[in-house]
Amino acid sequence: MSEAGIESRKAPTDAAVAIRNLSKSFDNVEVLRDVNLEVKKGDVVTILGSSGSGKSTLLRCINWLEQPERGSIHIAGERIGTTDDGRAMSVKALARVRAKTGMVFQGFNLWPHLNVLHNVTEAPIHVLGKSRHEAEAHARELLEKVGMSHKMDAYPNTLSGGQKQRVAIARALAMQPEVMLFDEPTSALDPELVGEVLGVIKDLSAEGYTMVIVTHEMAFSRAVSDQVVFLEKGLIIEQADPETFFTNPATERVQKFLERHD
Repeated sequence: MSEAGIESRKAPTDAAVAIRNLSKSFDNVEVLRDVNLEVKKGDVVTILGSSGSGKSTLLRCINWLEQPERGSIHIAGERIGTTDDGRAMSVKALARVRAKTGMVFQGFNLWPHLNVLHNVTEAPIHVLGKSRHEAEAHARELLEKVGMSHKMDAYPNTLSGGQKQRVAIARALAMQPEVMLFDEPTSALDPELVGEVLGVIKDLSAEGYTMVIVTHEMAFSRAVSDQVVFLEKGLIIEQADPETFFTNPATERVQKFLERHD
């Protein structure tokens, strides 16, 4: 049996992301507790909650940047991180499954020594094995999509925060992921730059990209989500479609949260 066959098992669902009984602790403090969540292909799920509720940790567990103590995660039908019998995946197998996700961080994480075009092309060349010609052609398309084609030769230190984040989105898309993960994509931006980034993400949702987004932008969450998830002390205490979540929340905790963010 091939390495992929040994180290990856099909999930009992066709969801783009399937999380089962996920728990994660830091310094003996449990920050995620038996989390169960499914994200359907083509859906946008936004994750809301107060600071310290476990939102970013959950997102980072999905692509195994954080390793949970218990539970399982499947990405596009393949388990990530461990095998069904609890053994760690090999580095090669983990990298292959992790490549099914594209991550956009709060802090952009662009390579400062590379211009915009090369920031978008390097991973497809070195990880996906694309030719430079093919990678650059795709990068130009993506930079056009995010409104950054006019900055292809610029370096990150010359860009605004909003421009950096749009390049970061293009870089993640260049890996042709099954699922896009956004960790508070506007939290590091000046208020006047937030709209340009949220606009790009809204366009991606309209194109059918599967996305999981940690955000504090309530209006944005309501506009783009298929499902809204609310985390509190590491637990999912409410999950609903956006209309139900924002107009008729089921729990007093969510009601109070929404009142504070009205």
